[in-house]
Amino acid sequence: MTDASDEPPAGRTTEPSADGSATGDDDQSVEDLRRQVESKYDFENFGEADMAEMTPEEWDVAFDPDTWITGDELLDRVERELKTRIAYREVFAMLEYAVVDGRRSLVAYSDTDYAIIFQDGTVEGRGTVVRDVKPTVALCSMESYEVEEPPADWHLPEPADLSGDHSELGNWMLQLLAAAQLVIGIVAIGIWFVQGLQSQLVLGVVGVVLVVISLVLFLMVANARLSDRFRTEAYESRLRTIGSGDRPSFLPIDDEAFERDSPPRNRSPLEE
Repeated sequence: MTDASDEPPAGRTTEPSADGSATGDDDQSVEDLRRQVESKYDFENFGEADMAEMTPEEWDVAFDPDTWITGDELLDRVERELKTRIAYREVFAMLEYAVVDGRRSLVAYSDTDYAIIFQDGTVEGRGTVVRDVKPTVALCSMESYEVEEPPADWHLPEPADLSGDHSELGNWMLQLLAAAQLVIGIVAIGIWFVQGLQSQLVLGVVGVVLVVISLVLFLMVANARLSDRFRTEAYESRLRTIGSGDRPSFLPIDDEAFERDSPPRNRSPLEE
C-alpha cells in the first residue's frame, strides 16, 4: 500500500495516451475487470485468503490509491480494529506505539512474533501476528470499511481467569452414554454365559461390541480433557510471558522508542 502522493505502481502510467480510442479501450477494460473483481470477492468479509488470491491488476482496480486512508488516522483505525479482535480472542497480541525509523508506528507483538504497522500502511515483522495484522490494515485503509469500537476491557485475559471457564456438559454426556453402554454390555455378556454360549451367541457378540464402544468413548473423554488441559496450560504460559512487564527480546526496537503512555503490560494506561 502506498500513499496517494507516491509514484504509481509498476506497469501503470500517469501520461495521457495520444490515441483517444486506445484510452477509451483501456478505460473499458478497467471497468470490465472492476466488475469481475466485485463479483468475485466479498468485500464485506474480505480477509487474508482473498488478499493472497488477488492479482496486482485486481488490487489496482479494487482499491483506488487516492481514497486510501493513511497517517495517524490509519493507525487509529487499525488500533481499534485490533483491540476488537483481541477482545474476541481472534488475535493474540499486545499493542503499543513506538517511533520506528523516525516515524510513529503501531507495534503488535506476542510472545513469539511481532508486526510493525507504519503510517503508510506498510507492515513489517514475522510470524502469525503479521498474518493477522495485514488483512486488518488493508481493510482499515478503505473509507468504506466501518471500524467497530472495541469494548472497554479489550485486553488479553489474566491467566487466573482461564480456570473453569469452559463447560463440561459434553464430556459428562459422553461419560453417561459410555457408562450406560458398558452396563448393558456386561449384562448381555452375563446372560450369554448363563443361558449358554451357543444358544445366545448374538447376544454375546452385541455385549462385547457395547463394552468396546464404551471403552472407546471413555478414552475419547480422557483424551479431550488432557488436550484441553495442555492447551489451557500452554495459553496460560503465553499470557504469563507476555504479561510479565518485559518486552520480548526479539523486538528490533529499543525500549526508549516506545511511548511512555503506551502500557508494556496486559492492562490499560489507567492502571499504570
